[in-house]
Parts: sequence; structure tokens; C-alpha cells
Amino acid sequence: MPTTPPAVPVPPRPAPRLLACLSLCMLLPALGASIANVALPTLSVALDARFQDVQWIVLAYLLAITTLIVSVGRLGDLLGRRRLMLAGIGLFTVGSLACGASLGLGGLIAARAVQGLGAAIMMALTMAFASASVAKEKTGSVMGLMGTMSAIGTALGPTLGGLLIGAFGWPSIFLINVPLGVLAFGLAWVHLPKDGAQGGPMHSPHAVSSRARFDVPGSALLACGIAAYALAMTAGGGFGAANAALLAAAAMASGAFVWRQARAASPLVQLSLFRQPALSAGVATNGLVSTVMMTTLVVGPFYLGGALGLDTAGVGLVMSCGPVVAALVGVPAGRAVDRFGAQRVMLAGLVAMTAGAAVLPWVPAAFGIAGYVAPLAVITSGYALFQAANSSAVMGSAQADQRGAVSGVLNLSRNLGFITGASLMGAVFAWGAGSVDLRFASPAALAAGMRWTYALAVVLLWVAVAVAIKGRDRARSPALTGA
Repeated sequence: MPTTPPAVPVPPRPAPRLLACLSLCMLLPALGASIANVALPTLSVALDARFQDVQWIVLAYLLAITTLIVSVGRLGDLLGRRRLMLAGIGLFTVGSLACGASLGLGGLIAARAVQGLGAAIMMALTMAFASASVAKEKTGSVMGLMGTMSAIGTALGPTLGGLLIGAFGWPSIFLINVPLGVLAFGLAWVHLPKDGAQGGPMHSPHAVSSRARFDVPGSALLACGIAAYALAMTAGGGFGAANAALLAAAAMASGAFVWRQARAASPLVQLSLFRQPALSAGVATNGLVSTVMMTTLVVGPFYLGGALGLDTAGVGLVMSCGPVVAALVGVPAGRAVDRFGAQRVMLAGLVAMTAGAAVLPWVPAAFGIAGYVAPLAVITSGYALFQAANSSAVMGSAQADQRGAVSGVLNLSRNLGFITGASLMGAVFAWGAGSVDLRFASPAALAAGMRWTYALAVVLLWVAVAVAIKGRDRARSPALTGA
């Protein structure tokens, strides 16, 4: 008598409260990053510190996220994502409270590092939970929602930070995260699935032994390599003997990390994962696109103020258009992924970004502010399409016991792209403008810097399109995917 094969379990539609929990856990790290930038001048005065020193309030947070996000993602795979997520929310909340209570610069920087560790856990595991909460063909919608929440956090930070500082002083920009963190912890405690409920090693009888196999040496090598690279890119713009030494250290640590992963019994990142076209192409394009997106944040304020004559409030308003557009497009982009497929939507997003970047340096000369905002809206819309599609493709290809690590790698590539973009695009802009101090550059010089910078951006996006197409062709070829 023929038997019916067992049905493959399909994750049920995620409960609204679970989505609310994951949305808040995605919003808070983005808010924590963007809200502090607006406070740096105030903090410099309040703490009687040089601007170069107070910048570490931002850098400590970003470095903690960038250096640890892969490790904490893998740790969640091994020890259980729910318990680690609760710990991450707790660290973020306690770190926020310590930031608000800090009396000196050193204590504030240390508290920001703790806050960044919590943010790294939240960012890595939120995407792992989100991808596991829906059927594979619905991944796009939930990834679009996560992208929207991250964009909202980025857009909300400067405005909310300015209002809070004006009304309550600088500690309030950190203390606002405390009640939000408590709310996120309560939602996570009640609504996150128990460890093992979504599959992965905690569902296996070998889960306990897996806990002892966390690759501590590999994690340390990766953290050292990323930290050296990040410091090389952020200290002095990536030039000088110290920066060259840091880049050499980063290269050596990265080589040692790859060597370690190839030989470790339980590697932090399984190198075989990069034989999957979705992951290898997704990580590469993510880094390239993030490098380009950083251009709007690095060169935009100088161009808007120096060439288009906007005051500080006007610059902030125009700069906020990008995150607002990304937030509005995120959910529809996710639905488009589910309907048309990740590869089509990803290529559409990259083409839109390329078109926007190609015209942005030219049309403001004829149409003024509108000529800047319109291409910026096209770029950020394309970015939202790309993020929803790329995250869906990468996370949809991840095995249950690797979702945390894969999410960490994806977030790492984005952060490294932002760091590279801040240094590379800023240097190209200054070179193109022919001025070391951009505050005193003429409008014509700033316009020339924009043209050179966005010419490079277009080239990088062309490379991203080529990588995405090659990844799609590899995925379709059984000989290359090992099918």
C-alpha cells in the first residue's frame, strides 16, 4: 500500500505581537546609531572634550556592532536565539541607562560599547527570527518590514535627538531607549518562540555538546581584523603610516581567520556556505551598495550647504528624505519580492540606484533642491528594493542552524560597506573638489567633487549588477551549485 510522504511543516503566519517585537528590536539599534550624531557638538561642550574625542561616542557603538555581529549570531545558533536575544535587549537597555547616567567621557564611551554589544545581538538575531517565522515564499514581506523599521529608526534619530536635547538635555537621548528597551524585553519574553521551536541545533539531542564548540579563537581573529580595518578607515580618512599598519594588521588577521575556519571542527562561519550563489553574491553586492549609500550621508551635507546654500535646518530636512522614502518603500518592496522573485526585484533596485546616482550630480544645477531630492528618492527607493530582495535571498538560503551566523555576515558586509564608503567617498569628494577643508570650497568646486564621487558610485553599482547577474546564473546552473 503506497504511503503518503510526510508534509513539510510550514511556519504559520507570524503573530502581530511577534512582528511588533521584531520590529522594535530592529528599530532600536538604528535609533541608537543615528540619535547620537546630532548630540556631538553639545557633548563636546558639556564634557569639555575635543570634537575628535567625542567622536568615539559614535565610533565605540559602531565598532562594537561591526566587530561582534557575526560572533553573536553564531552564538545564538549554538546556545539558543531566544535566551541570547533577551540578553542582548537587556545589555542594550542597561547600556542606555549607563550612557544617560555617565559623568565623564570615558564612562560614556564604555557604556556606548555595552549598548553596541546589545545592538549587535539584536540586529543579528532579529533577522534570524524573522526569516524563520514565515514560509520561504513569504520571506520578502517580513524582510521588507524589517528594512522599513531600520529606516524609520535612522530617520527618527536626528529629529528626536534635537527635540530631546532642547527640552531635557543630552542624557535624554540615551535614556529614551530605556522604556523602549523594557517594552522590547517584555514582548520578547512573551512572544519569541522557545529555543528549538524554529529548528536549529537547540532542537537536536546534540545541542548541549554544541555549546562547547563555539570558535573562540576564530571569533577573536575576526574581531581583531574588523576592528583594525574599521580604525584604519575612520582614523585620518585611511591615509598615513598608522593607517597602513592597521590595514596590514587587518589583512593578516583576516588571513589567519580564513585559515582557522578551514580547519576548525566547529567554525564560526562555514566557508562552504560561500559556495552558495545567493550568499556569496548577496554579501558582495551588499558591501558595494552600502558603500554607495554612504555617499549621500558623507558628501550630501557639504554639497547642500556649500553649493545649494541651505542652512543647517534645510540640510537636515533634505537629508531626512532618504530614510523617509526607504521607510515608505520597504513594505511594498517586500511584497514585490514575494510576487516577482528576489532576483528580479534586486536587479530592478540596482538599476534604479544606478540611474539615480548617474543624474544626481547634474540636475540640481538646473532644478535646485528639487533636482537633488528627486534623484535621492530614486536611489533610496532602489536601495529599499535591493535590501528586501537581497536579505530574502540570503536568509532564505540559510539552513536553520546557520541563520544567526548568516544574518551576522550579511549585517557585517553592510557595516563594512558603510565604513569603507565614509572614508573612500569622502576622500574622492575632497580630491574632486580640490580642497582639503571643504567648508571653504567654492560651489563650483563642490559640484565638481560631486561629479567625481558619483561617477565612482555608478561604477561600483555596475559591478554590483554584474555580481548579481553572475550569482543568478550560478544559481540556475546545477553544475555550479552542486545539484
